Amino acid sequence: MSVSPVKIVAFCCNWCSYAGADLAGTSRLQYPAQVKVIRVPCSCRVDETFILRAFGRGADGVIVCGCHIGDCHYATGNYHTQRRVTQLFALLEFMGMEKNRLRLEWISAAEGAKFAETMGDFVAQVEALGKNERYAGGALHA
Repeated sequence: MSVSPVKIVAFCCNWCSYAGADLAGTSRLQYPAQVKVIRVPCSCRVDETFILRAFGRGADGVIVCGCHIGDCHYATGNYHTQRRVTQLFALLEFMGMEKNRLRLEWISAAEGAKFAETMGDFVAQVEALGKNERYAGGALHA
């Protein structure tokens, strides 16, 4: 009997991180297939409810990727992202979930290798935690 792989949702900004994922693909750098990439205009457009909804719908881990600090195409978008994700770490801990199921990374368009490596590291980290049983189905379980 095999264990099903963990499910990872990656929210990637259009200008940097998504382009980094594209570079990883065109460079034939491999990263785990269970990473589902969702392109967003800017990392600051990833609302807290998107992340919580991903967990509620079965994601075992969520990673938000954006432009490097000071290099956002929308000037201050990644500063908002950093503040939002920091608050979510505290919320997840309050909810009884491991905060290591959420990650924030800055990956530029030229960092295809970093994208592939980061996704591999994050999948390994979430696999070590196991499946997300605590918040599956959108409600806390006792």
